[in-house]
Amino acid sequence: MPSERPHGKPRRPFFSSGPCAKRPGWHPDVLRHALVGRSHRAAPCRARIAEVSERSRTLLGIPDDYRVGLVPASDTGAVELALWSLLGARGVDVLAWESFGRGWLADVRDQLGLDDVRGLTADYGELPDLGSVDFARDVVFTWNGTTSGVCVPDGEWIAPDREGLTVCDATSAVFAMELAWDRLDVVTWSWQKALGGEAGHGMIALSPRAVERLESYTPPRPLPKIFRLVRKGRLNEAIFRGDTINTPSMLCVEDALDGLCWAEEAGGLPTLIALSSANLAAIETWVGESEWAGFLARDPATRSSTSICLAVRDPHFEALAADEQKARTRAVASRLEDEGVAHDIAAYRDAPPGLRVWGGATVENADIEALLPWLDWAWEATRVAS
Repeated sequence: MPSERPHGKPRRPFFSSGPCAKRPGWHPDVLRHALVGRSHRAAPCRARIAEVSERSRTLLGIPDDYRVGLVPASDTGAVELALWSLLGARGVDVLAWESFGRGWLADVRDQLGLDDVRGLTADYGELPDLGSVDFARDVVFTWNGTTSGVCVPDGEWIAPDREGLTVCDATSAVFAMELAWDRLDVVTWSWQKALGGEAGHGMIALSPRAVERLESYTPPRPLPKIFRLVRKGRLNEAIFRGDTINTPSMLCVEDALDGLCWAEEAGGLPTLIALSSANLAAIETWVGESEWAGFLARDPATRSSTSICLAVRDPHFEALAADEQKARTRAVASRLEDEGVAHDIAAYRDAPPGLRVWGGATVENADIEALLPWLDWAWEATRVAS
């Protein structure tokens, strides 16, 4: 393990898991044509908002009969909109294996107050038993656990002839993983994740089955304005043609379009998946040779290529109290921050002690490779100092 400081540094030391790194070559000049100072209801602005939805549809391969639209409050707002608007018609299975899934489970049980709720849970680093999911019920899950680095392996476990709806928080999976769109009824994501867009804006895709539920089921609860997709018993189609529930930032709209255009020019979804997979592969090679680092996700088949969560596998570290473990790993992250090598890579506050490196397509592989010797240096320097 090296004791001397490595020489080279990542050119772009941005490894945050949200907001994530901007696309390579990004500069504020790309926003010079943003329709700032205009009403978002003006025809040119509505057209730009609708363009985000249609470019997202094409890039992600979203079926033509799905509605795609912009909703308030990032992915969190999109998920909450779905939970409050759709759930209650059937029993609900909520899968939770990290903090965000656990948050959705708590919301469904405690805030919506639904009686027939099953929580299918697992510890950090593992998945629940996917075979125990009951698709006669509605099912809520994250495709990729952002704070655990554990993702579902594919969509084969989802029943194609399901009776209930599937509600999928896909914010750290879209643009980096292949989603089984034909088995997903509600899919949400945010601009601040995989393409490095600016925060505060959520996206939602609805299958025809989800639309039918919205139009046939009235939830027994008041819905805040920012959750309302239905008007006079029918889906408000205007939301999926460029109208919005509240006022979006046209500067952020322009930035989202820049990210989508970059992704298209780079080669589309297959290229984005390949870039993210290469970032994970570089870290896997390094972990395979490391004396101290491992993955929080132990099964390679469920290991995320975006939110890559590292655990410490040193027996001396594992013998420490939890508070000391967290202090030790945060000291590593702080040391790297001070060196200008890696920003924002401490594990999520609710996750086990460790490090988290974003490996989505906007992070260049050369920067991942440049980071790795610094991880060894920072770990050794922190260990000796302790």
